[in-house]
Amino acid sequence: MPGIDESLLEAMRLPGARGASVVDWISGLALGAVGDAPGGDAEATAAETAELARLATESGVLALTGGGDATGETADGGPGGPSGKEPPVQDLIITNADSYHLLRFVTTTFDSTVFVHLWLDRGEGNLALARIRLAEMADRLVLG
Repeated sequence: MPGIDESLLEAMRLPGARGASVVDWISGLALGAVGDAPGGDAEATAAETAELARLATESGVLALTGGGDATGETADGGPGGPSGKEPPVQDLIITNADSYHLLRFVTTTFDSTVFVHLWLDRGEGNLALARIRLAEMADRLVLG
């Protein structure tokens, strides 16, 4: 199972990848970063994307539907997914004129507050492929 550095390098192999980071959305700190960052500052980007992640995960409007709640538990009190700690949001996609920002939340056996941020060139990248690969990468990511 790959760690942070290996996962980030894997993300950078996606067509159109400009930069990638693993961010803790509670502290706003980048646990690892590779490539470029919007505005040239990886730490500022981590702090700003952490704000988006925090808003999305703490939003009652974006909470799980269909029997789950924001803690990842189903109506019967059982775990919400294979690891038992499913975040209330799987990923966020932000588009602008020349790029995509994809934030994928990492599911762990403990209460994870980590996501992977991929900055993707809109002309060269494939958003659907990036979303699939980032989800696979986040599932294999080993923190610690």
